[in-house]
Amino acid sequence: MMLSSTKIILRRAILVLVFHIANASSNTLSVNQFLQDSETLVSNNNRFKLGFFSPANSTKRYVGIMFNTQSPSVIWVANRDKPLQDSSGRVTISEDGNLVVLNAQNKSIWSSNISPAVRNSTAQLSDNGNLVLQDISSRRVLWESFSDLSDSFLQHMKLGTDKSINTTNLLKSWKSPVDPSDGSFSAGIRPETIPQIFLWKNGLPHWRSGPWNKQVFIGVPEMTSFYFSGFELVNDNTGTAYFSYSYADQGVHMLYLVLNSTGFLQQKDLYAGKNEWEVTWASPANECDFYGKCGLFGSCDPNSSPICSCLQGFKPKNQEEWGKGNWTNGCIRKTVLENERNNSGIEQGTQDWFLKLQSMKVPDSAVWVPSVKEDCESDCLRNSSCIAYSYYIGIGCMHWEGSLIDVQKFSNGGADLFLRLAYTEQGEIARGARNCCEKAFTVFQSGARGVYE
Repeated sequence: MMLSSTKIILRRAILVLVFHIANASSNTLSVNQFLQDSETLVSNNNRFKLGFFSPANSTKRYVGIMFNTQSPSVIWVANRDKPLQDSSGRVTISEDGNLVVLNAQNKSIWSSNISPAVRNSTAQLSDNGNLVLQDISSRRVLWESFSDLSDSFLQHMKLGTDKSINTTNLLKSWKSPVDPSDGSFSAGIRPETIPQIFLWKNGLPHWRSGPWNKQVFIGVPEMTSFYFSGFELVNDNTGTAYFSYSYADQGVHMLYLVLNSTGFLQQKDLYAGKNEWEVTWASPANECDFYGKCGLFGSCDPNSSPICSCLQGFKPKNQEEWGKGNWTNGCIRKTVLENERNNSGIEQGTQDWFLKLQSMKVPDSAVWVPSVKEDCESDCLRNSSCIAYSYYIGIGCMHWEGSLIDVQKFSNGGADLFLRLAYTEQGEIARGARNCCEKAFTVFQSGARGVYE
């Protein structure tokens, strides 16, 4: 009898050991199976793994998905707000079909929170890094990590809102490099007529990409139509707006985007033969990239000193503060526009005009209008609320009303922005240009005399 009991215990131990060995290289977790702290699920292509980790200089344990590389960058965290205090944690599928993380007391500290309950489900780590919980009977997807983003944006993920599956995906930064709990920064698509990628800091705009022209975001000058082979932005103008991407050469090259704890959206690449991830692009890239750096009706140029100036036809709202480098109050118009003059009885009958500003990051809050290129200006002029316009291939006609915020001068790329000004400003700008040329000619003459004397 004693021998029989010993055999049963030994048999069970062997079965458990066999499961753990098999599970260490498996990509699937089923009901009544456990993933221990020292074990991992590995995708079939060996590119991703699910397991436990501790951030640098920390003993706290988290469950996450990582690139299965020598430098295993963490791309998704389950229990980001509830770390385990030791290595006794386990991942399993509960009786109600949920994927859960259990602590030493066998209490759930994180769950996929599916409802209603499912009798038999399985979790699989896909080749694209997506952890998918499925109903075994119907093969229906119950939950997936791609619909519960952390700080990283991989190919085939959807960033934004998809009403067809009732999800809104935002990237959420870590609180610090050693704390994966929700930080101050988030990133997503703002659903509007002309979608843009936004970074927010505590819910307020921090950076934006500029409008999408069906190939690139025109507020990112270094982004070209061949930047990725598979950029896609879906926008149905009824609440669904999401962005995804794909890329080729996966055999020799891997990349992803990450929103770090200090509010920078970075592209990281890992090339064949390299052991470390390389940051190949980041934004905000300079002071002018920060949202609204120069306030309302201000323009930012990173190659100028100071970097902020008022748009032509405008002056600082607070000259003293502006002179100190505090540009938050922005600028105000020097001369009122035609509609305001007519309403106040000031010198009627003279029409406003448009000043062309080249290579600009167009302001936020563009209003798309169904005007052809030839009518974009006249339609703006007829609309007394329209204070600027731009026409861009792939977008069409854009108008702005109310105020202009987050304008930047680019050294290359960007769009032509046409700024509505009072008729008197035309003469002032012309005189300013003439004075500038006269001064330059005087300097040239002085230099010439010095050469020939």
